[in-house]
Amino acid sequence: MNNDPKLNDLLKWSINASTTTTTGDDSTPQIQAPNAEALAALFGNRKSDAQLMQEAMLVINSQDPVVTPDDRLTAFDNFEQLVENLDNANNMENLALWPPLLRLLGHAEPDMRMYAAWCVGTAVQNNGKTQEALRNKGSDGLPALLNMAVTDTDKSVRKKAIGAISSATRNYQAGLDAVQAALPKDLAIEQKLDAADMDSVDVLINKLREHSARLE
Repeated sequence: MNNDPKLNDLLKWSINASTTTTTGDDSTPQIQAPNAEALAALFGNRKSDAQLMQEAMLVINSQDPVVTPDDRLTAFDNFEQLVENLDNANNMENLALWPPLLRLLGHAEPDMRMYAAWCVGTAVQNNGKTQEALRNKGSDGLPALLNMAVTDTDKSVRKKAIGAISSATRNYQAGLDAVQAALPKDLAIEQKLDAADMDSVDVLINKLREHSARLE
């Protein structure tokens, strides 16, 4: 049996919360909140998602020789899972995590470029706030992804870049307009594309996929 007094206090609070009865038809049970120290003892001093995101990005960009390529890819995987959460993705702007992530789109290693595009795509999926944040990054954002999708020599990188463009433009007209305007002449689309029409967006995405397939 655990004799930690903090945990015992928390157990007592839980029992009281589940068994408290009222003293009258209109009375409201008054249950004292659990002790903060008791909660800390139960859950530990867990790091926030914001801290975990920042630490992952530090590992990804670390120049320390102790950090291996596998360490960086693991950190990338952790970061991608974190930004699947809408609040975490929205918090990237406040944490200044967009610039270091977008710089990685130009990394010398294909795996790093691929993971960077993957994380961008996850962060902007079904999220107007992050779609706008990406578009506001100028040439480091959507144009960089488009350049990857059209010119990168690695098939996996092109695939993730196209996926990120797909996520960044669906239901976000300003992003779709920006990508359409930046298309190379040989990939230009004359018709006006509609971000709210998935078939219309697919005209762009399928053209990019077809171009990518020709590069193989």
